[in-house]
Amino acid sequence: MVAQLSQTAMGFVDTLMAGRVSARDLAAVALGNGIWLPVFLALSGVLMAATPMTAQHLGAHQPRAAGAVLQQGFWIALLAGTLAFFSVRNCAWLLEQLQVAPDLAAMTQAYLRGISWGLPAILLYQLIRSFCEGFGLTRVVMKIGLLGLLCNIPLNYIFIYGKLGLPAMGGVGCGWATSIVMLIMLLAGSLYLWRNPAFKTAAPLARWQWPRLQASRQFLQLGLPIGVSLLIEVSMFSLIALLLAPRGDITVAAHQITMSFTGLTFMLPLSIAMAITIRVGHLVGAGDPVQARRSALTGTLLALACALVSCSIMLMFALQIASLYSPNPVVIALAAQLMTIAAFFQFSDSIQVAAAGALRGYKDTSMPLLLVFLAYWGVGMPAGYVLGLTDLLGPSRGAAGFWYGLVLGLSLGALLLGARLTWMTGRHLSRRTAD
Repeated sequence: MVAQLSQTAMGFVDTLMAGRVSARDLAAVALGNGIWLPVFLALSGVLMAATPMTAQHLGAHQPRAAGAVLQQGFWIALLAGTLAFFSVRNCAWLLEQLQVAPDLAAMTQAYLRGISWGLPAILLYQLIRSFCEGFGLTRVVMKIGLLGLLCNIPLNYIFIYGKLGLPAMGGVGCGWATSIVMLIMLLAGSLYLWRNPAFKTAAPLARWQWPRLQASRQFLQLGLPIGVSLLIEVSMFSLIALLLAPRGDITVAAHQITMSFTGLTFMLPLSIAMAITIRVGHLVGAGDPVQARRSALTGTLLALACALVSCSIMLMFALQIASLYSPNPVVIALAAQLMTIAAFFQFSDSIQVAAAGALRGYKDTSMPLLLVFLAYWGVGMPAGYVLGLTDLLGPSRGAAGFWYGLVLGLSLGALLLGARLTWMTGRHLSRRTAD
């Protein structure tokens, strides 16, 4: 949880510091995040396959097979990093299609060029992180996350405001600072992997393997649905920022503030979901479906407790939270309105992410992908578009309409994934009874 909060806090710091420069700098960071974050999260989702694969091998007392997961995942991570680098640097056409103002588009592209250099490094780190989490070694991930956050703040200050002889870059400087932080995290993760004796039996760095077709196929069969599921969810949020861009800096800035804070609170149930994946993976590998179901249920209840806290905070302190990001009273008022709406999907968001985490532990990723697509893009996004940008159901509500659509989509996702998890746990229990 601390690791996830640290990583998300970097985005919080970027948004906070860019917002203090100007609404335009904040809007550039928001639009840039709307492009690079879906790419990164989709590709990192593929690499998350290493966690349940490693956990199940360890549960079955097969440490060498767990080490092989890291080696095969390395080649996939290398390819993913190259893809991320080039795709993020070549998206001017997208900003043109969305009719983003030329000066805002130029600032957004400069931000993306800066952050693109760190994407290969952070994807390689994501593989190392997933491998460590498969071993249940989460403390090091926490330490590296805190290291990244501590480095991000002074680096942002240097690049945004032009210190140590560098020119002041404003929001663009966040991209360069984040790239350096990504490289630092990769170096720290690699050093831990090399020196920690906990990996001795798995030998992940011994007798290095070239890509193997069958092993890569197994990795991708599990990882691609995870990556696409994350892309479906995150791109829904990011596309809203891009669709709102023609409405001006104020609207985009308010949406980004709400996204930033809700992203921060989402890290709590997401962290629990990651722990559920590890626990369920170990227990399924060890052939204990009763305890696996108990871990899934306990984790879901913990996620709901986090949702209760975050919902209460957002309802009571929406204006105060928004004022932390921007001194502009118009931005603050609109962001507080959006945050009040967002408070109500905290519960459904916690249920769906916890259920998805448990299903990954069972290596069930294909059907959840279809369910997520139906909920988010079949219902949530169309509803948000109708409410936000058309007059079909009354006057268009702008950003608020999209957030109402998100509430609907996430609620349906929670219902469908919860039902799938109930079915999956029952299936494993019936197999155990039959045996």
